[in-house]
Amino acid sequence: MKTFLPTPTHSLPHSEQVQSLVSFLEHEPQPMIVLDPNYNILAANTAYQRQFGSADKPFIGHKCYQISHHYDVPCDQAGENCPMKKAQEMRGPDRVLHIHHTPRGPEHVDVELRPILDEHGVITAYVERLTLVRSASARPSNEGLVGRSPAFNLALSELQRVAPSMLPVLLLGESGTGKELFARAVHENSDRATGPFVVVDCSGLPETLFESELFGHEKGAFTGATTRKPGLVETAQGGTLFLDEIGDVPLAMQVKLLRLIESGTYRRVGSVETLHANFRLIAATHKPLEKMMESGEFRQDLYYRISAFPIQLPPLRNRVEDIGLLANSFLQRAGTGKRRLTIETEALTQLQRHSWPGNIRELRNVLERASLFADDGVIRSTHLPQAPVAISPQPPAASMPFDGSSLAQALATFKGTRSELARHMGISERTLYRRLKEQGLA
Repeated sequence: MKTFLPTPTHSLPHSEQVQSLVSFLEHEPQPMIVLDPNYNILAANTAYQRQFGSADKPFIGHKCYQISHHYDVPCDQAGENCPMKKAQEMRGPDRVLHIHHTPRGPEHVDVELRPILDEHGVITAYVERLTLVRSASARPSNEGLVGRSPAFNLALSELQRVAPSMLPVLLLGESGTGKELFARAVHENSDRATGPFVVVDCSGLPETLFESELFGHEKGAFTGATTRKPGLVETAQGGTLFLDEIGDVPLAMQVKLLRLIESGTYRRVGSVETLHANFRLIAATHKPLEKMMESGEFRQDLYYRISAFPIQLPPLRNRVEDIGLLANSFLQRAGTGKRRLTIETEALTQLQRHSWPGNIRELRNVLERASLFADDGVIRSTHLPQAPVAISPQPPAASMPFDGSSLAQALATFKGTRSELARHMGISERTLYRRLKEQGLA
């Protein structure tokens, strides 16, 4: 079956190599197109036509940037990375993450461009392979990662690179930036996607229980151990182990964690049997691990074992373009039954002016509260908390100076629960508890 749209014969380079390539691509399952050095689309296979084509919008003979981006100029002249420019310079393949216009709307696409050289080493054409990124949405979505800002796309691009490998991933960023969602996306885009995804909340585990929770224990290992209990490492067999807030792991436990990662073996508490671990490691923290190494709070050898591929997650104040997307996603998820929630332009502008020290978590909390006042389904600026939104930009939450006196004052003067206090301060309840504990106020 012919898989290519009709292509004017004069538009194809007179090269047997290119003609052979066209015949080969007829049988490729992934969306692929052939371009000439002037950005013109020469041919496209069936997979491309099915995912990116439109019957009423022909693309053969048109510029790739016109079809994919609706630009009048090449990507590099519109502020984006152009894979053709890089491939031309390197005379080899280049890969970028773009947002393409598709029949379904804007979507993240992993683009790989490979130059085709003739017998004289001259580039006669390019082959472009396109892969839809299903772990993130460039439109409001009911689940998963949402965003299209340059800062978000950079982190997503790095995620796409590392996910298929077995390299340990270290997610860095302030509290509330979506580290667990990113970790889950790495897992779901790996060969271990069908295995378990196990979360270990390192900040919520006391030192006395850390080893037991992680490695499990035998019956009678300690007072209260009435049965054998498998640990979270065992639960993660064949899947991914996500160590959230690894910066909170006590030094004594860091040694045992290092041994687990290096040797791939462990023992249940109270057992002499050596067990073999089989998991992909992802860690996350909001703490400055490099500074903690200098002060002796975090082991250097452990840091280098977990940080093979660090990904910096941007704070929400660096993703202003995404606030509307995120807001509509949260409202879409919050709408129950036939009740649909929307947000007026003035209210959205107000949200975009806020510095969001609590990041995405704070935005979600603000919108959930506002939705309770939107009787007609429309969130207005009057439904938003005035004081938090009207503030001037603040330093990142991870570095805000919450000293003992300020926290003590907040506890004494705030009329509400600790959960409400955390929300008021723009941080998670877990982060609030951790800071209270650090200051001896918990």
